[in-house]
Amino acid sequence: MERTSTGVPNEKMLMWAFIGSECMLFGSLIATYLAYRGRSIVGPYEEELLNIPFITVTTFVLLMSSLMMVLALSAVQRGDPRGSKLFLLLTALLGLVFLAGQVFEFNHFAHEGLGLGRNLFSGTFFLTTGFHGAHVTVGVIWLLTLWAMAMRGRLGPEKSLKVEVAGLYWHFVDVVWIVLFTVIYLMSGASGA
Repeated sequence: MERTSTGVPNEKMLMWAFIGSECMLFGSLIATYLAYRGRSIVGPYEEELLNIPFITVTTFVLLMSSLMMVLALSAVQRGDPRGSKLFLLLTALLGLVFLAGQVFEFNHFAHEGLGLGRNLFSGTFFLTTGFHGAHVTVGVIWLLTLWAMAMRGRLGPEKSLKVEVAGLYWHFVDVVWIVLFTVIYLMSGASGA
């Protein structure tokens, strides 16, 4: 494993640089959403559609996936193949449950007449949450790849950096969702009350 001049492995440093660039992407998407929030002149409007209790449950599911990711990394570092397989799979499955909730929500919005170009809310909402969903999808694929390695016995403690880097990405995706959940769902719910 090669290390940078900072003593941090190259793979980890690259992931941190990637996360930094993704912070700028999501920061600009969130800023755009906030700039256009409440400015739609045609409905349906966010306060009419957002199902905060449902999204709270899917948010909890995504946060629990972060716990499973921590347990997966710990199992790999300890050389626990059974735990590695179990927790990597649970992390991916919880990510899939979150994505299913997002698909359900998008489908509900479409049936209510809210498409990507319907109004300012729909455009910024679908782009912001859609980009996040794409990141979750990449994370699930990555986790399933690591799980497949574990199933073949090719993910021991010497490969724990692979799981650690994937964990950095997964935790970043979860933190972004906490911000999106707060800005889009909780702030909209408070303004619509």
